[in-house]
Amino acid sequence: MENTTKKFHLSKKERFSVMMRSMFLQGSWNYERMQNLGFLFAVIPALKKFYPSGSDEAKAALKRHMEFFNTHPYVAAPIIGVTLALEEEKANGVEVDDAAIQGVKVGMMGPLAGVGDPVFWFTVRPIVGAVAASLATSGSIVAPLFFFFVWNIIRIAFLWYTQEFGYKQGTAITSDLGGGMLQKLTKGASILGMFILGALIQRWVNISFTGANAMLPSKPLQEGAYIEFPKGSVSGTDLQTILGQYKSGLGLSSTAQQSLQDVFNSLIPGFIALLLTFLVIWILRKWKNPNAPLVIIIGLFILGILLHVAKLA
Repeated sequence: MENTTKKFHLSKKERFSVMMRSMFLQGSWNYERMQNLGFLFAVIPALKKFYPSGSDEAKAALKRHMEFFNTHPYVAAPIIGVTLALEEEKANGVEVDDAAIQGVKVGMMGPLAGVGDPVFWFTVRPIVGAVAASLATSGSIVAPLFFFFVWNIIRIAFLWYTQEFGYKQGTAITSDLGGGMLQKLTKGASILGMFILGALIQRWVNISFTGANAMLPSKPLQEGAYIEFPKGSVSGTDLQTILGQYKSGLGLSSTAQQSLQDVFNSLIPGFIALLLTFLVIWILRKWKNPNAPLVIIIGLFILGILLHVAKLA
């Protein structure tokens, strides 16, 4: 049962309304104050309850939430929760300075922003996307539905429960951000993200040198590594033996044709794909241009066409 002893107290329905509006945090993103309009839009239901429309208090509340705000759009939820708690205390007569409310927002948005990217963009979303892509490659119609529902369930659940956590903890949440908790969370998410990235490279980046010009000289096979066909007529028993040997992997002749791809696979499977991925990452880091990804994609298409024409791929 929710506490109703205060003069002003946000109900769960009103807090849920704030959470739903927070999904539009970046809907009015601007270069001057970034997410401030979206933040204000999210908390307006609470401000309307706390302060009479047209009053000086309402005007002051609108003004203080027009200040600069910018963080990851999902981890803004606990900041909104803390802000709701502070505004509620202020509306109930507690001495809460305007600068304190803004200070808590600014103090939390920086550390939390560094958590959002590795957790959501580099870990959770790639994992869900990879599972959905695997379903899609098998022709399953469930793939887009899986990604849509699973991703949004995770996203909305995080927004709601972290906003509730921030609202119930109030300013005490700022102490939870110390002690290296965020650094440990960020490091763990980064490690997991790197692990997922490595798995995705092996699965989705395929480079095969199988063209005529990519073939290498044949190499002789050791005795016992190829089938020794009997001279003369072949009986049914001999044919059964030959088929069994072929099925077990023995060669049909005393030499084996090699390709450039076989050499790379014998060293490290997926080695060329890994090198290409590192090359793309290096280019993106060195070339600070917003059009760099598009240029790289077009360049890879052209490179693939040239390799095919040269009969290497």
